[in-house]
Amino acid sequence: MLLSLTLGLFAYAGQMVSSAMKERMSRKPRTSQQRERVFTVNVITAEPQSITPMLEAFGEVQSRRTLDLRMATGGQVIELAEGFVEGGQVQAGEVLVRLNDADARSALGRTEADVTDAMAEVEEADRALLLITDELEAARDQADLRSRALERQLDLKERGVGTAAAVETAELAASSAAQAVLSRRSAVDQAKARRAQAQTRLARAELALQDASRRWKDTVLTSEFSGTLSTISLVKGGLVSPNEKIGSLIDPETLEVAFRVSTEQYARLIDRSGKLIKSQAKVSLNVFETELSTDAVLSRDSGSVGTGQTGRLLFAKLLNPRGLKPGDFVTVALSEPTLENIIKLPSSALNADSAVLVLTEDERLEIAEVRVFRQQGDNILVRGRGLSGREVVAEQTPVLGSGIKVKPLRSGEASTPKEPEVIELSPERRAKLIAAIEGNAYIPKDAKERILKQLKQDKVPAKVVERIESRMGG
Repeated sequence: MLLSLTLGLFAYAGQMVSSAMKERMSRKPRTSQQRERVFTVNVITAEPQSITPMLEAFGEVQSRRTLDLRMATGGQVIELAEGFVEGGQVQAGEVLVRLNDADARSALGRTEADVTDAMAEVEEADRALLLITDELEAARDQADLRSRALERQLDLKERGVGTAAAVETAELAASSAAQAVLSRRSAVDQAKARRAQAQTRLARAELALQDASRRWKDTVLTSEFSGTLSTISLVKGGLVSPNEKIGSLIDPETLEVAFRVSTEQYARLIDRSGKLIKSQAKVSLNVFETELSTDAVLSRDSGSVGTGQTGRLLFAKLLNPRGLKPGDFVTVALSEPTLENIIKLPSSALNADSAVLVLTEDERLEIAEVRVFRQQGDNILVRGRGLSGREVVAEQTPVLGSGIKVKPLRSGEASTPKEPEVIELSPERRAKLIAAIEGNAYIPKDAKERILKQLKQDKVPAKVVERIESRMGG
């Protein structure tokens, strides 16, 4: 009986194992449903528009009208203008510095006396020349009389009424008169030479007077134009040597900024004739969150590149240089010619191949080639065929590429997050989901409790239900 019972139990156990294996073999294998991964991306609409690019550069403010203050002559300072200090404001024609002019006035007086003597000598030479000229005329008249007397004696001798002695006497007299004329002519030449020497001496004296007058005037320094004084290095009572620099005079109303740009940028600022365009600019100086800014206009460029330099040096005239001083290091924002039908995109929308990713109708990505015209801070200005009106990915990442399914996040959607979608479950469906979670030994205990808590609620998140059912195989 025991043997029969044992064989019966073995037979029953073998039947149970066989039926279980048959059921296992007949069951269809469970396959997990593969889902396509969807990425969320920010997109913006490409809208062509007219944009004026801004060229940014750094430059230095300088004055177009600067004068070095130098004394042409040396001496002791006896007077300084009240405003002759660092940063002092002076007006045109104002006396800035006056030196001791005692020696200069003495030299001027001596030269004036020399001019007076030279003028008197010229007058005396003129009178002497006039007198000698009159004497020459008288000698010539006397020579004419002696010549006529000689002719008369010769005539008388031919007619036989004259004597040889009378003729000889007349000849001697005529010869003496001719000698007197020669003597007076020599005296006239001497008088003319004396007059020329007197005039030369007068000219030299006048030149000396002009030099003395200029040296006397050089003891006073006046302001050539209205402006501001800088780098002053002079005090009252000090000694100044000739041509010593004692300061600078700057015109604060004629300031300009000098800045350097690349050759490519310079080519965009000239017209077809090669002349520089009168572009508008904004000049600003930022110091501890305080900004000094003014408008400017592009005025000229440098005549040469410069040794060891590249690009071009440009100059922009400041229209209202309020608060700016020569030597300030400023930022220049220069307006370039306006570009038509241009699209403005973030710099992160462009990849290394100069291409952007655009959104198709089925919310997939495709590559679009573009041409970059400008880099404007964190933005780029581009053009592309068929890009107008398309939605462009604002930020490209290595995981994004052509054909990838994405969920577009448009402007304004990120600020209003949607509530998670929830659904109501039937009792049979809820029980099936709970049994699947409880029977899964691979889910951590805390995660299992959290999921079961969600499944026991009246409304369950749709994403949770979808995720559990996809793993259950339907």
